[in-house]
Amino acid sequence: MATARPASTPFETAARGTPLAGEEVGEGAPVVLLHGLTATRRYVVHGSVALARRDRRLILYDARGHGESEPAADGRYGYEQLIADAAAVLDERCPGERPVLGGHSMGAHTAAALALASPQRLSGLVLICPATLGQPLPQEDRERWDALASGLERDGVEGFLEAFDTGIDPRWRDALIRITRERLGRHRHPEAVAEALRQVPRSLPFEGLAELESVELPTLVVASHDEADPGHPYPVAEAWAERIPGARLTSEEPGRSPLAWQGGRLSRVIADFCEEPAVRERGAA
Repeated sequence: MATARPASTPFETAARGTPLAGEEVGEGAPVVLLHGLTATRRYVVHGSVALARRDRRLILYDARGHGESEPAADGRYGYEQLIADAAAVLDERCPGERPVLGGHSMGAHTAAALALASPQRLSGLVLICPATLGQPLPQEDRERWDALASGLERDGVEGFLEAFDTGIDPRWRDALIRITRERLGRHRHPEAVAEALRQVPRSLPFEGLAELESVELPTLVVASHDEADPGHPYPVAEAWAERIPGARLTSEEPGRSPLAWQGGRLSRVIADFCEEPAVRERGAA
């Protein structure tokens, strides 16, 4: 007989006046996962409930302006606001607990910054496909983000995809276009996502990779190989793992679909990390 799917319980957290929509799945020690820019809470472990089946309470929410969450009440979408939002969710959903905090891309940057500011609040970090070196983006990259924002504002999802579909490896093009079209269709406020596209890439979660040497938590860094996911270069994840004391790096095999795209497998990797002694000890303290 198939095992029943764990129930999902919706919640709403008001962070600095901005309602954030989220959900909890399962029971047990908390794992809070943060999604990337233009994504929603569904796109960290892609709907997998494997963590809940491993006796973990999975907490997910849509970042300000994304998915079912409201646009930023203050009009701001930078890392200062994203970090404060994550802290507000932790305060409300797991007070007195030390969750494992993880995230993909923008979510990984937010998680790392929160860990630097408040390591005592967490038991471990899972940093999936980080993309920043903690330095301002070159003008060319800023212009590309602006083009994506303008395309989304002008022609919705198809306008974004027109700007997005440049230089994609043909082996992965169809999958990337399908995933991107699907996730962009989940936003209630695409105009807010367009504004986030302008602000987040111009914001820094920390000043330079050297700051990561101060992370004091058990850490797992999940990388993707360049040919499959050029927006999240393997060398960046590798550099993060080298800078964070004791961090472990994991990835898919070269030429395979990125681990970050495989919700069930990624969930099991996270669950195994949660059961490592150092993580369990901090969570129980």
